[in-house]
Amino acid sequence: MQVLELFSQLPPCVVAMEACGCAHFWGREIGKLGHDARLIPPAYVKPFVKRQKDDAADAEAICEVAVRPTMPFVPVKSEETQGAAMVFRVRELQIWPRTQAINALRGHLAEFGQIVPQGAATHQS
Repeated sequence: MQVLELFSQLPPCVVAMEACGCAHFWGREIGKLGHDARLIPPAYVKPFVKRQKDDAADAEAICEVAVRPTMPFVPVKSEETQGAAMVFRVRELQIWPRTQAINALRGHLAEFGQIVPQGAATHQS
């Protein structure tokens, strides 16, 4: 990877980037090379973009934000932490349609006079 080759040739330094989808991967890899990887929430970078949003303007804003002493950075997540978060998000994606279907079925049954209590685990005797 050309990015890692570049950073392997640099002395240890601060490497700041917006916390986006792949930033944790790059933060881990760049950190392994001895650099201080700092991830900045995009909401903190946006106010510092001075002109039309493009790569150069974003890079300038990130540099400006990275040197602020009170800036809260996002810790670089481990692969294990990212994996656990991914499992949670996928589970949430499965729960919403299930809840939606249960509520729709309850509504349709109510049209026929069948009142079913709320909740997926409700049992009638």
